[in-house]
Amino acid sequence: MAAASGVALSWQSNLSQCQIPRLVFSKPPRRSSPCTIRMTVSVDENQKTFTLQKSEEAFNKAKELMPGGVNSPVRAFKSVGGQPVVIDSVKGAHMWDIDGNKYIDYVGSWGPAIIGHADDEVLAALAETMKKGTSFGAPCLLENTLAEMVISAVPSIEMVRFVNSGTEACMGVLRLARAFTGRSKIVKFEGCYHAPYNDISAVKSLFDDNKGEIAAIILEPVVGNSGFIPPKPEFLDAIRNITKETGALLIFDEVMTGFRLAYGGAQEYFGITPDLTTLGKIIGGGLPVGAYGGRRDIMEMVAPAGPMYQAGTLSGNPLAMTAGIHTLKRLKQPGAYEHLDKITSELTQGILDAGKKTGHAMCGGYISGMFGFFFTDGPVHNFSDAKKSDTAKFAKFYRGMLEEGVYFAPSQFEAGFTSLAHTAEDIQRTLAAAKKVLSQL
Repeated sequence: MAAASGVALSWQSNLSQCQIPRLVFSKPPRRSSPCTIRMTVSVDENQKTFTLQKSEEAFNKAKELMPGGVNSPVRAFKSVGGQPVVIDSVKGAHMWDIDGNKYIDYVGSWGPAIIGHADDEVLAALAETMKKGTSFGAPCLLENTLAEMVISAVPSIEMVRFVNSGTEACMGVLRLARAFTGRSKIVKFEGCYHAPYNDISAVKSLFDDNKGEIAAIILEPVVGNSGFIPPKPEFLDAIRNITKETGALLIFDEVMTGFRLAYGGAQEYFGITPDLTTLGKIIGGGLPVGAYGGRRDIMEMVAPAGPMYQAGTLSGNPLAMTAGIHTLKRLKQPGAYEHLDKITSELTQGILDAGKKTGHAMCGGYISGMFGFFFTDGPVHNFSDAKKSDTAKFAKFYRGMLEEGVYFAPSQFEAGFTSLAHTAEDIQRTLAAAKKVLSQL
């Protein structure tokens, strides 16, 4: 039977076994008729008309209620233009928006969903924990359990303080560095949330110009907030040496890289141990969480053990602790990081190959379950290099991939994330979409 594009019709009947009654439309057919007709309508998901009408209506309303319509700026799609997607549900490696569109997701709630969205084991554990309550405002055993797991995994952490976000963790750790050293100045890097990243001479100059005043260097060991930018081989070693020589503290912001590049984070992967580390995202398994930790002598400056006061009503709440515990248990299982490495390699190299074959200047890379690519020849070693990207082309690529059912981070300057839930089929479908979209740019 002929049908509209994307819709297939099939039917079955027993008409060969009965007489066909004359159709009379002035009244319904007799219920006693022995004839039956069954019709099935199947919709081809790949040929459904892509629409964001409901998302547009919801977002327009949101702009009247919240600044810019969002609670975190990148969600507004300012970097890529067009209508932001309003999500209805997630499961595994996939997302569904309120218009019914399905996406293969490479944002993963900006990193936490490393074992996949709405994991059945995590949900079951949360359901059991909720029977006891959602927040105590008092110590609970789950805090001890997750703290032990974090301390045993992350080389630099001997004591840990749980908070409610990666942002809060970074704010707290900077106060701690100042309290411990008695110094006020902090060195951070351009594009890491302001020396150029991967430029050790610039760092040395800052220390020469501010002798005895710098409390700490804080950096993402692999940049995620300018897109995916790995460190040069000698860079982290040199930073570690400078801080030791000057009495400054080295702080790794591992909110993105912690438990993602390796179970022990970037510091395990690169073999560089900082003095302090911030964590978030993965250690909460998709619930709001953050943490900072490090050497015992430094952490004992934190109240109530020491004078650096920091507190939080929901810090260490049982739900976030539960989700974190069960997420880390899954990551400890054999083959977890091998799977992340395999699928992320195939994804990244496949996109770069497609770009090359279709005549686009592109570069990029990956480590374990974190990746990124830029629309420039590269190489990209810092934010200045990243800004050479053709952001207009990225925006077109992004919108095209969205219509093909692939959800990347809506900015050229954000890293992407894979999960244990991504399959070989997900990767192949993504690469097929990328080839199609790139060939049309």
